[in-house]
Amino acid sequence: MFTGLVEGIGTIVGISRMGGDVRLTVRPGFPMDDCRIGDSVSVNGACLTVTDIAARVLGMDVSAETLRCTTLGRLKTGDTVNLERALRLGDRLGGHLVAGHVDGIGTIRARDRRERSWLLRVAVDALLTAYMIDKGSVAVDGVSLTINRTGPDFFECNIIPQTGRETVLLERRIGDLVNIETDLIGKYVEKFFLRGKTAPGREPRDEKRPGITLEMLYQNGFGD
Repeated sequence: MFTGLVEGIGTIVGISRMGGDVRLTVRPGFPMDDCRIGDSVSVNGACLTVTDIAARVLGMDVSAETLRCTTLGRLKTGDTVNLERALRLGDRLGGHLVAGHVDGIGTIRARDRRERSWLLRVAVDALLTAYMIDKGSVAVDGVSLTINRTGPDFFECNIIPQTGRETVLLERRIGDLVNIETDLIGKYVEKFFLRGKTAPGREPRDEKRPGITLEMLYQNGFGD
């Protein structure tokens, strides 16, 4: 579990193809001396496991499924990436709960300067905007951002100067692809409400338990 508050930027120093999988080698641009083999690290929003550490360089394996669902397969040697180590119990939760499980890929459609910040418009599949609300949270390349406005197939958010300095988001240009993870809580709420039903655009669920009903809420003390 992560917060979406990127700790710093790393550089891809090696990419090795292993069948359908990839081994990424990343050099963090900030101290990660306490990192151990088996630790989880968010790389542009995708949760990866550290499998090798040598000379302060991290090796991480990327499965074919992760390559399919994220932009990691498009990385090249020399590219920079957002890095965040997993949240520890007792840490401050300054962003929002981010699982590191990317829901889909978005495309930068607009990038406009607004005083000291930048306004980004990101086009996404309509299935993702179903989990977005104005002033809600979204992770873009692993960065926790507040949604200014949503549309049927896009959302807008601001990049403040601090976020621009500490992440790679301002390196993105119109047409670039980014990893998107929607708010975890919204997905659980949908599942509870749709037990036995079907969400728009999705395959029917094979679940026998009923969804949330007024009767069920009354039985569990949520009525007058």
